[in-house]
Amino acid sequence: MHPIGIFDSGYGGLTILHQIRQRQPQYDYLYLGDNARAPYGSHSFEIVYQYTLQAVEELFARGCELIILACNTASAKALRTIQQSDLKRFGPDKRVLGIIHPTVEALDNLTTSRHIGILATQGTINSNSYEIEIAKLHPDIKVTGQACPLWVPLVENNEFDTPGADYFVQKYLNAILEKDARIDTLILACTHYPLLLKKIHEFIPPGINVIPQGKYVAESLDNYLRRHPDMAERCSKGGSCKFLTTESAEKFCENATLFMRQAVDVEKITLHH
Repeated sequence: MHPIGIFDSGYGGLTILHQIRQRQPQYDYLYLGDNARAPYGSHSFEIVYQYTLQAVEELFARGCELIILACNTASAKALRTIQQSDLKRFGPDKRVLGIIHPTVEALDNLTTSRHIGILATQGTINSNSYEIEIAKLHPDIKVTGQACPLWVPLVENNEFDTPGADYFVQKYLNAILEKDARIDTLILACTHYPLLLKKIHEFIPPGINVIPQGKYVAESLDNYLRRHPDMAERCSKGGSCKFLTTESAEKFCENATLFMRQAVDVEKITLHH
């Protein structure tokens, strides 16, 4: 078995996995959520790098050839170091990909005003990863960031569709649009946020695009596997999907159902320091 590994600090990556499986149902997938140590958004670079590296080691040890960091914080704070410093010891053919680059690549056709907003965790905002990638690919786009620290807890506590969520959804949307009134595209740069989409649409002015990442990450993976037929060949195709969590399996099952709308087969593991 050589499943495609999907890693996230919590449950948000399930929104990415869902879109990937819709496009590529034939592959085997292994999802790892480091739920015991989530969320990563407020941790330092060093800690996020250590935790992400442990997860990558675990997934490679379980037969993955290709791993996607389906977590913006891990993609922002750990991906480059892992690609540059750690990959070679796992073997020359193994790959780790992130989700920031595919999201940024798609932007060109999405904004007409060339003013976009990034809604994300504090960690992703502090890393400036989106600004850096956007400046490389689309130097003419003006980027405004807004941390939304209370959105992940709303989602993880299943409060995302309640009247209680209204205040916090509206608060951060108002804050970013006050910083730049010309924004016509908002990137949901945290994989939990798609569950708030319905609420977000209630509170934004008409004419603003809201972009969840899953679709673009799935398209990008599609392209990657087409351009690297050797990798596509090495990934096993049994259509299976298994889940690992560092928290209680029971709790994972309960929450995963929110994101996946299906029951999941999950094993509790410990990541080694």
